[in-house]
Amino acid sequence: MIPVPTAIRTVRWMVRDTFRQSLSTKLFWVMLGLTGLCTLFCLGVSVDAPPERPRAPGELPLFVPRQQATPEVHQEGIFVPEGKVRLGFGLVEFDIVKSRADSVRLVQLWLAGILADTAGVLLALLWTAGFLPTFLEPNAVTVLLAKPAPRWAILAGKYLGVVLFVGVQAVVFVAGTWFGLGFATGVWDGAYWFAVPLLVVNFAVFYAASALLAVCTRSTVVSVFGTLLFWVLCWAMNFTHHRVVGFDVPGITPEAVTLTEVGYWTLPKPLDMSGIFFEAMGAKDYSTPVPELEAVKRRGVFHPELAVLTSLLFAAGVLALAAYEFRQMDY
Repeated sequence: MIPVPTAIRTVRWMVRDTFRQSLSTKLFWVMLGLTGLCTLFCLGVSVDAPPERPRAPGELPLFVPRQQATPEVHQEGIFVPEGKVRLGFGLVEFDIVKSRADSVRLVQLWLAGILADTAGVLLALLWTAGFLPTFLEPNAVTVLLAKPAPRWAILAGKYLGVVLFVGVQAVVFVAGTWFGLGFATGVWDGAYWFAVPLLVVNFAVFYAASALLAVCTRSTVVSVFGTLLFWVLCWAMNFTHHRVVGFDVPGITPEAVTLTEVGYWTLPKPLDMSGIFFEAMGAKDYSTPVPELEAVKRRGVFHPELAVLTSLLFAAGVLALAAYEFRQMDY
């Protein structure tokens, strides 16, 4: 049996090797450069609006955008926000959403909820998909296999190294854009930092599937396209479940409902991850929510803690399967 300190040293060495690989492939600097561009974009955001209006006790959070305001709206006493949001150092402008703080939160939702959580996670999966297949090539991994180190520790260390690498990039991205928006607008919204754990969890879950494909095929192409197709499948299952459960869809049999329940609770849930972040940001007060997600919330069948837990359990199971396959592999 391999002693525990040896396994720990192996994991630690593989984590360090992953960061070395990210530097040698220039991926570290590419992702850092994209974060720099996003930070520069945030520095070019400005909000021209009056001070935050105090809300009276019991006042409903109703508002109407200025372009939709009519004399009747003003007569009813519904709040009409005034002001402009400017992007790109004044190149683009639009009416303020609701208030200065809400307008900044909307930009943060674009950055973290759409750019980072969707495009960013997919790009990170695309760019890091080659780490494991390259590492698992016989001329690269046989040097490690000749040493007294457990194969599961080698794979776990490589997986953990990639997740930590993406986690560092997520922290740098959120910190840079948060400071950029705060410096430019004077709004320092701490809820934006919820994006870090959600981004890391979302990536870690799907990178486990990428690790399994890498072990089984040793192909970067299969890992890339297989992981992207798997993400699409999970998103479609997540959406379909909420559609079937949240609405009365005609023609849906009890057997179909059972299958969607099984698929939903088995697979990762990218739509729910985004919904958790939007909820943390209080986006429903000024942004149009996903109707399917709101429907399951109204019916009381949305459980964010279980959604995250079952997604992590799926990742753990897939990673254990990948470690088993790696152990049985001949070199």
